[in-house]
Amino acid sequence: MRGCRTGPTATKRDVAEMARRSKSGGSGSGGPNIRNMYTKVKTARGRKLSSTLWLQRQLNDPYVQRARAEGYASRAAYKLLEMDDRYGILKPGQRIVDLGAAPGGWCQVAVARTGSSADDMRVVGIDYLDMDPVAGATILKKDFLDDDAPDALIEALGGHKPDIVLSDMAAPTTGHRRTDHIRTMALVEVALDFALDVLPKGGHFLAKTFQGGTEGELLAQMKREFTSVHHVKPPASRDGSVELYLLAKGRKG
Repeated sequence: MRGCRTGPTATKRDVAEMARRSKSGGSGSGGPNIRNMYTKVKTARGRKLSSTLWLQRQLNDPYVQRARAEGYASRAAYKLLEMDDRYGILKPGQRIVDLGAAPGGWCQVAVARTGSSADDMRVVGIDYLDMDPVAGATILKKDFLDDDAPDALIEALGGHKPDIVLSDMAAPTTGHRRTDHIRTMALVEVALDFALDVLPKGGHFLAKTFQGGTEGELLAQMKREFTSVHHVKPPASRDGSVELYLLAKGRKG
């Protein structure tokens, strides 16, 4: 399971206020530095301090502002864009599975870089959270941990296996770093099992984890099954965040 990317302390009112107060602007190609004025959020009755701090961080996050300006569902889109620019993961014509797809930023990037369209659907996302439709992608509202989820994903790809499995799944955070790490690593293991079942030779696997040490057995398995394995922290990942990405390239088959 995974939590909403807006954060565990954010309420619907917080998100609505962020949308009201945020201002779009700047060029889509000029980088994330499109907002110069710092916005301070005052405390409000019924709002926890943690929610106020989250809202203030979102309002002053240049990647959040850029995502709104460029039409991405979330700032997470830039993480995938940056990793793809560096490692050349996504190619036109590839088939992509996006695990933990909500709110849709990674699906949007995958559609753009593979050329997926309504007439030739090559991107499938899955999440148990509600999310808006993504043009060029099939979205399954379903828990990936359900027994029938893997078959549903392949069926949505027209019976074809994916060239790349992406996973931005993360368990809802508890605030206890070791616990959060263990719970998210369990999701990485499930995602990797799926990837090893479906990826062809040369396929790639990209998954989010948390800093705290990748379990040796899992990392050793990835190194056996893929030609290269990388730990990646894209610039769009916040400095204070413990998230990290594992990129396994070139399924040996």
